[in-house]
Amino acid sequence: MNSSSSSKNKLSSLHTPRNFTTVLVICMILLGICIFASLVLGSRVMSVKELIDGLFHPDIDSFETSVVRKRISRTVFSLLCGAALGVSGALMQAVTRNPIADPSILGVNTGASLFVVCGIAFLNISTANQYIWLALAGAAITAVFVFGIGSMGRGGATPIKLVLAGAATSAALSSLVTAIMIPRADVMDQFRFWQVGSVGSATWNGIATFSPFLIVGILIGFITAPALNALALGDDVATGLGVRTGVLRFFAALTGVLLCGATTALAGPIGFIGLLSTHVVRLILGPDLRFVIPMSALTGAIILTISDVGGRLIGGTGEVEVGVVTAFIGAPILIILAMKSKVRSL
Repeated sequence: MNSSSSSKNKLSSLHTPRNFTTVLVICMILLGICIFASLVLGSRVMSVKELIDGLFHPDIDSFETSVVRKRISRTVFSLLCGAALGVSGALMQAVTRNPIADPSILGVNTGASLFVVCGIAFLNISTANQYIWLALAGAAITAVFVFGIGSMGRGGATPIKLVLAGAATSAALSSLVTAIMIPRADVMDQFRFWQVGSVGSATWNGIATFSPFLIVGILIGFITAPALNALALGDDVATGLGVRTGVLRFFAALTGVLLCGATTALAGPIGFIGLLSTHVVRLILGPDLRFVIPMSALTGAIILTISDVGGRLIGGTGEVEVGVVTAFIGAPILIILAMKSKVRSL
């Protein structure tokens, strides 16, 4: 009884962080700056007049306005993908109680990639709907496999075992992807940029296909956040508080896989967004998932969009794909986090 009362007191003590409003305002300002930069900057820098013409004068037909319109869909897609990966990372960290869990680290991205590449090579798929369902299947199977491997042996699914299982699985699946693509020039040409993660091929049709997955995923994240807070206190405590831990883990993990798989299907395996966004939010606002999940969506959108802009500027007349930029930033941060936390569970 004392333990249960203490746990209830811990949950009831969770309240809106004092700096939440300030952080939210700063994030909204940063989001606006990212959107403006994404529309204006690139190999061709747009003037304010060209930006206004592209946004509000559809009757004008020129190279500049067509570039702005292309960047609009690219920016929207980048924001949605970043939000999806941010929420996916927050949910996976909460479910596994692993502070460095991320779709890319646990191999989920690579599993989705393998199924999409197999579909292109052997089933001749070509539409966004087909990509998404295959990617979801691959992400789900990989997630179950990694968790199963990580759960073997004494101690169950510890953070270090999950990371090692994810890394090994990702390496093996990456080799399969390469083995399938190398002998097929058409598949390689079609997906050589997709493999490293890119939002440059965004279309409104793809955005319309992707949006329902994002909406459902974020809603489930909001709904499950209070129960996930209880889960952070331990399975026994959460059960004592009335949480059905098995059902909760299933739906939260399924949602994380859903968001990651849908993103990977259309943008390729973009890594580290879930890791970076969730850690930034938790560092500033604390561990309450009622705030971590929505703010991870916002910060994920900011990080991915600014990474995309940075890739365009670094590449000069070409561009560096956003998956390369996020990996370049995220890999050293992952090392630092692992060293500082010593891979402790949440």
